[in-house]
Amino acid sequence: MNFNEQYEIYKSQIDAALDGYLRPDGFPFDGLLESMRYSLLSGGKRVRPILTLAFAQAVAGMVEEAMPAACALEMLHTYSLIHDDLPCMDDDDLRRGKPTNHKVFGECSAVLAGDALQAEAFNTLLGGALPPERALFCARYLAAAAGTDGICGGQYMDMAADGMELDDDFLFDLINRKTGALFVAACAMGVAAAGGTGDQEEAACRYGAVLGIAFQIRDDLLDAKEENRGNRTLYKALGKEKCERFIEDMTKLAKDIVSEHFAGFEFLRAIAETLAKREN
Repeated sequence: MNFNEQYEIYKSQIDAALDGYLRPDGFPFDGLLESMRYSLLSGGKRVRPILTLAFAQAVAGMVEEAMPAACALEMLHTYSLIHDDLPCMDDDDLRRGKPTNHKVFGECSAVLAGDALQAEAFNTLLGGALPPERALFCARYLAAAAGTDGICGGQYMDMAADGMELDDDFLFDLINRKTGALFVAACAMGVAAAGGTGDQEEAACRYGAVLGIAFQIRDDLLDAKEENRGNRTLYKALGKEKCERFIEDMTKLAKDIVSEHFAGFEFLRAIAETLAKREN
């Protein structure tokens, strides 16, 4: 099976699993569920939950037991996107070619949908079939990705830095929190869900961290809007040529980690290469 075929299998499994959550059923809060599902099921590459399933399969050949962890991760990711799009944050009208959540359901519902998705992420993870110890490890990674060391801390740094002259260290720290933390969680949760070793978890964390840097730099290069957002990207700070070298170096590191710790599972090498070269 080639990379694209395996990717689509993972993606279709995740999409089907996500569709089973948060279904309106005559509840007085059905409108909230509709808002949550609107963003959760709006498409996207599903890169992060795919990494969770891929690492679980690389460690123990399992996918089904890790699916709640993968879905929890995508719920957390979706919450962050809903809140990022709000007028008080990035004030975006479109997400993946569709009106953003607050444009469809209003700001109050969008805020609550994001809040509820973060809570439901933990509910989904802890309500799955994982042994308690494995679920606990996954929950700790998920919480770290959400908090001050992750999405929220990174988003605050991004907003607070508006108009400031920033050095490279600050920008890498911002990337590691706002983008990298969720990649680290995705990879480490796959290993934890599969009962992997401490060495495998540590390797998965390193893979997620360097992949997150490469992913965000590629986003900066692809997103023309970033050119008008001051100095808050490595693209602005370093220029296109140096950014391309960073992407190449980080991708090589990710592939080397796979060769050393997850030898034979070529999907993880291939996804790093594919994300580095993507055009959208």
